[in-house]
Amino acid sequence: MRYITGMTILAAVIAVGCASLKAENGTRCEGAAMGYRGVIRVQVGFEEGTITEITVLESKEDRNVGGAAIEELTDLVLMYNTTEVDAVSGATETSMGFLKAVENAIMRL
Repeated sequence: MRYITGMTILAAVIAVGCASLKAENGTRCEGAAMGYRGVIRVQVGFEEGTITEITVLESKEDRNVGGAAIEELTDLVLMYNTTEVDAVSGATETSMGFLKAVENAIMRL
């Protein structure tokens, strides 16, 4: 039952919370996906086809494992300008959720 509830919440977040915003320094889009402990919602900034920033708007992942994984993945995605990076060992579900949330934001362009 928990999984169904989580997916229902995720569908609502994607339908309502993912809007493309025009900003002075580029475009920002929101995306969301399920992580280990719930929805991970991000805002991704773009400028001239490059990912310039990633902000986590919502996450229930714990600080020590999930939070550390999100920080590491943020650095990798920004460095390589892609979500095609390896998941963080020990935080696979968080990693996959975060990367999917970023991909969902990219698809909003």
